[in-house]
Amino acid sequence: MRDYEVVYIFKSSLTTDEIEARLEGYHARILAGEGSEITAVEHWGKRQLAYPIDRNDNGYYVVTQFTASPTVLPEFERALKLDDDLLRHLVVLSEGELPVPAPLGDRSDRRGDDDDEDDDHGRRRRGRDDDDDGDDDDDDDDDDNEDGED
Repeated sequence: MRDYEVVYIFKSSLTTDEIEARLEGYHARILAGEGSEITAVEHWGKRQLAYPIDRNDNGYYVVTQFTASPTVLPEFERALKLDDDLLRHLVVLSEGELPVPAPLGDRSDRRGDDDDEDDDHGRRRRGRDDDDDGDDDDDDDDDDNEDGED
């Protein structure tokens, strides 16, 4: 037996009852294996997708952890692939506790970080000696004489 985790992304147009019915069908295929069990199911709810999938901008996320024999996975994944209302799925070996989704609300707490590498959107950052004057100091003078004599 192994511990697995599956993430489902359903079409956001489905009702909660329709999603629950589909999950029961999927989980029945997992539980068909001897000693299999569903250990956790967490509904993350509707979230915006990173990119449109089949003209859908939003999806309903559900994460499930289960214990099963590897022999039940091919039939389980075959059933997932046949469902047109399931936009994406991913089955992986579980590595611990169920992940917690990021909050959907205000992102203002992330904007103050100055140490993010992606702030400059791919442009080269100027280093200590990139002041274009050719010397090894970190000032922005253009080779001015420091003691004021010319």
